[in-house]
Amino acid sequence: MVNKGKKSLLTVLIIVFTMSLVLAACGGGNSNSNSENASNVSQGNNHTPEANNDGSEVATEELEPVELRMVYPGTKQKDHDKVMAEINTYLKENINATITIEPIEWGQWDQKVNLMIASREPVDIYFTAQWSNYVVNVTKGAFLALDDLLANTEAGQEIVDSLDPAFLSGSKIDGNNYGIPTNKELAASGGVVYRSDIAEELGLDMDAVTSLDGLRPILQAVKEARPEMIPLFLRNGENFNSDYIGLYDPLGDSNVPGVILKDEESTTIKPRYEFDRYTDHLDLVHEFFQAGYINQDATTTTLSTSDALKAGNVFMIPSSLKPGKDAELASTLGLTGKLKQLELTEKTIATSETAGSMLAISQSSEHPERALMFINMLHTDKYLNNLLNFGIEDEHYTRDGEIIAPTEQTANYSPASAWMFGNQFLNYLWDTEDPQKWEKFKSFNEEGIASPGLGFTFDGEAVKTEIAALVNIRTEYDSALNVGAVDPNEVLPNYIEKMKAAGLDDVLAEKQRQFDEFLANQ
Repeated sequence: MVNKGKKSLLTVLIIVFTMSLVLAACGGGNSNSNSENASNVSQGNNHTPEANNDGSEVATEELEPVELRMVYPGTKQKDHDKVMAEINTYLKENINATITIEPIEWGQWDQKVNLMIASREPVDIYFTAQWSNYVVNVTKGAFLALDDLLANTEAGQEIVDSLDPAFLSGSKIDGNNYGIPTNKELAASGGVVYRSDIAEELGLDMDAVTSLDGLRPILQAVKEARPEMIPLFLRNGENFNSDYIGLYDPLGDSNVPGVILKDEESTTIKPRYEFDRYTDHLDLVHEFFQAGYINQDATTTTLSTSDALKAGNVFMIPSSLKPGKDAELASTLGLTGKLKQLELTEKTIATSETAGSMLAISQSSEHPERALMFINMLHTDKYLNNLLNFGIEDEHYTRDGEIIAPTEQTANYSPASAWMFGNQFLNYLWDTEDPQKWEKFKSFNEEGIASPGLGFTFDGEAVKTEIAALVNIRTEYDSALNVGAVDPNEVLPNYIEKMKAAGLDDVLAEKQRQFDEFLANQ
């Protein structure tokens, strides 16, 4: 897929400005750059306490003890409780708080979060993202507007100072922030991660593959030579019609219908089924499913794609890509030297990247300021950040400066969730990763094509009833269609009919109206 046409001068200037922010955040000369923040953050108590009403600081020992709760999508690790004990000892010393962090299996995530929000279950911090009902949940009033906390607390200001401004501006809804983005890459591409050791063993020419269609002979060869392996593992939300492979820009929550294409210039919002790449991908995965290349439980599995790779019987998964994604996954999954990535799309920059991984504070939280202090620690405290992401030093890894190496206990704590929490530029690098990884992020971002929708987020309040109905219909149909388990020629017409009956055209019209207004004001 290629970028068609030339950007207007204004758009080019916007992109240049955005890239300058990226460079500043990823290690430029600015004193607030990520590289400097990463190197200057202390590994001990460097956190600003809450304030009294008169503005004077409250010492940590004067803070009332509180218990926090955070949920995120992931698999509970064998040594989870052991690592949590270390985290809580550290939090108690720093912000007089303890936290329960609960991973929820990917396949159960949306349903469980919906129930938690509907019942106002006591949760302080939710993981959220544009692809994970962010806008829908904001519309429900599930998340706290964070602007006052960010502006009027020192913890909030430290978060603001640590982030590229593009993250916070690009993740706003109707001018407000309801989630704090992870500090990570701004660009994204899509493709697959595969078992390079198996490919080498079978003599597969992976470099010759330049498209999804080109995977056909590869998957066939794996199925014939290694019948015990699943050639391609797909699941709901991780398939060839995911935004990162289709390069769809949902202009907000990806569960809300109506997209443009990130790699093209048209600003006309359409349902996905009106784009050839969508129907082409449906046909392709249905062919692969019938041929036995795809796991037959793809519509129902709760296993994440990374956990599927870790199990050892999967050859390939679809993935959002960035520099070093393969080595990062390999180290956390115990597959060092056995994974490689294959980029099959353009590199793009969209609002979906700025809001692709966030932590939100729940409206039900009784301690929003303390929750913000914890989130701030994930953005500024190297020790806590790496403890949560990699476990206990000299047990789950050994460290030489910023470089870490696995131990026999690494597999007991490898959540592979570093992209979800705080500031990735604080992360240690595995000894199998490129030591220039963060520098390469700069080049990766510079090569990104800016979506025409960069900076826009749809506010669905005016059509929230229709959106709720449409999300339910998508839940009913998307999984089976996108993993190839049903014939799209038979099922897609019924899907479209139901979507239209539920108010699809009204949502598209409201989305287009807001988007046109946004573009007119640029």
